[in-house]
Amino acid sequence: MDWMSLLSTLTGAVIGITATLIADRNRWRREGLRHAMEVRREAYTEFASALKAAGEEMRAVALGDHMSDSVRDAAVREAVRGSGLYTASERLWLVGLPQVVAAGNEAFHGLRAIRDAYARGVAVGSPEEARLIGVRRSAMAQMRRLMREDLGIGPLGIE
Repeated sequence: MDWMSLLSTLTGAVIGITATLIADRNRWRREGLRHAMEVRREAYTEFASALKAAGEEMRAVALGDHMSDSVRDAAVREAVRGSGLYTASERLWLVGLPQVVAAGNEAFHGLRAIRDAYARGVAVGSPEEARLIGVRRSAMAQMRRLMREDLGIGPLGIE
């Protein structure tokens, strides 16, 4: 019996199996990273869209006529609740990178400040509304920049 041939064959088999296992592990890791990136992309898109929808709904309420302060307050708060923002925010907190979550939280609080102002009766087009919208826009721009950075997408350069 030729031990050298047997040993060479066995060594080749071990090398082949090891290479296959390493390749499979690397493929599994890449697929996991790709899946995590897709989950974050969906959460980022959902959150940014919900922020935008809530802002538009609140503005529409603020432009309308309301019989009382309490009716206006309830309508503005319902506009935010109905946008899906709270669910999208929780999803962002679960899967987002810490810096994106922090920026998203700033944008969320900016929107809430506008909500509270509209609920108090601040008029669309007023200086107070303009200041609050400016704060929110800055927070949204920072949030989007960080989201794009995380997703490997370059800056827009238009915000």
